[in-house]
Amino acid sequence: QVQLVESGGGLVPPGGSLRLSCAASGFTLDDYTIGWFRQAPGKGREAVSCIIGSDGSTYYVDSVKGRFTISRDNATNTVYLQMNSLKPEDTAVYYCAAEMGVVQRWIVKYEYEFWGQGTQVTVSS
Repeated sequence: QVQLVESGGGLVPPGGSLRLSCAASGFTLDDYTIGWFRQAPGKGREAVSCIIGSDGSTYYVDSVKGRFTISRDNATNTVYLQMNSLKPEDTAVYYCAAEMGVVQRWIVKYEYEFWGQGTQVTVSS
């Protein structure tokens, strides 16, 4: 069955970096769109980035462009989110999500069927 397991979260000072991992099992990354979402306390779950399995295209929301980079390793079936120049407003629980095929509306959380359990990222001095 499809399973997603996030890791790599933690506490980091402003300006710091973290790399999140999303270990996928039960499917091949080439066949799925993988999205990263985040949810801050008291707020809704919002899209951060995605990578399209079929061609490796990547997308970002404006607030993280130039700071975050999504990538994948097909050999280990893992998707990464490299986060640099972190800001306090990046504090949230980060989730990876998967949906078969190409997700046109990648920022819409309801487009994804499978979700991980989340990993906490806290940016604070």
